[in-house]
Order: sequence, then C-alpha cells, then structure tokens
Amino acid sequence: MVSDYRCTMSIDPRVALGSLTAALEEHLVAAASRRGDDDPAVEAAFFAVADAFEAYSDALYDAYGEDLPLDLLDSDDDDDDDDDDDDGEDEEDEEGDDEAEE
Repeated sequence: MVSDYRCTMSIDPRVALGSLTAALEEHLVAAASRRGDDDPAVEAAFFAVADAFEAYSDALYDAYGEDLPLDLLDSDDDDDDDDDDDDGEDEEDEEGDDEAEE
C-alpha cells in the first residue's frame, strides 16, 4: 500500500529542482576529484543526476503541464543518434561535392 501512495503523490517542482541542482553540484565535485576512468563516485553521481532530472521533469509536468526542452538518452538511444549524425554528414558532404564540381 505504501508504494501505491508514493506513485500518486506528486513532488513540489521547487523541491525537485533543488534536488536536481544538488545532484549536479555533487556530480561536479565527483568529476573534479575523479580517480580514474571507472570511478564509482562519478558513476553514482551521474545516475543521481539522471534520477533527479526525471523527478523534476515529472514534477514540473504534474504541477503545470509543462515539458522540459531536454530529454535523457539511454545508451541505446545514443548509439542510434550517432548513426543518424553520420548519415547527415554524408549527405552534406555529397551536396558540397556536387557544388564544387559545377
């Protein structure tokens, strides 16, 4: 029953924004004191930012019906975006080559 209560309870957007800001600050501290490529503190801070961002986005929408102009990407989404970027660059290069030949 507690989990049902939590799902229906909305968070004040100002509280969620404060949590997001704090998570971003913690991420900066972790990144600045990184102890290698796979530092668990940086990874934990990264996920804390993602969670806080999602909570803020949900709270903002629930309170005001407003969406943020940003989205979180999954690692799978990021791979898809890389493929799309490559396609766009090829088209631009081909167009540029056509203009150079004329």
